[in-house]
Amino acid sequence: MLAKRIIPCLDVRAGRVVKGVNFGGVKDVTDPVTLAARYNEEGADELVFYDITASHEERKLFTDVLEKVASQIFIPLTVGGGIRTVDDFARVLGCGADKVSVNSGAIADFSLIGRAANKYGSQCVVLSMDVKRVDGRFTLFAKGGRENTGIDAMEWARRGVGDGAGEIVLNSIDTDGVKGGFDLEMLEELCSLVDVPVIASGGAGCAEDF
Repeated sequence: MLAKRIIPCLDVRAGRVVKGVNFGGVKDVTDPVTLAARYNEEGADELVFYDITASHEERKLFTDVLEKVASQIFIPLTVGGGIRTVDDFARVLGCGADKVSVNSGAIADFSLIGRAANKYGSQCVVLSMDVKRVDGRFTLFAKGGRENTGIDAMEWARRGVGDGAGEIVLNSIDTDGVKGGFDLEMLEELCSLVDVPVIASGGAGCAEDF
């Protein structure tokens, strides 16, 4: 059994770390550079950096803050938000990212996963999924949880891994920010379908949840 990895996630909007509940009602928390350095010092295994409004605003990820964050940490860094092309991969990797997370960009153009994996390797391509229960189904959402795609999330994960994604971040919209524990049913179903590492996101409230 793999050892547990503690991977904090920085949700960044307009250059600041924010936090909400169920992907809504976000509030300003702190400076991302300061928080990243603190997580690094306290023993985090990796760090995830999301520009959470880049896809919704149809713009490229802000790299100025990313470069500052990357300069302060010495652990693997995954970056996502507004990733729509292989050139976006190159730009983000050039700023210090070790892995690149795709979500809405892959929904818009599924071939992005395979093209990026062919160029940079599967270990560099992370499939991020924002998932919510809709009528009893695990359903994939896009644009920072704003858009219901109608796509079955489990089938999407299977396709993504088949095309080259080397890791999945499963963001549960239903448990996000609630601090009541992870959606274990969703996690167990996903882990039974894919043979790549799965990172659980959304719901952690105490050490026992891990």
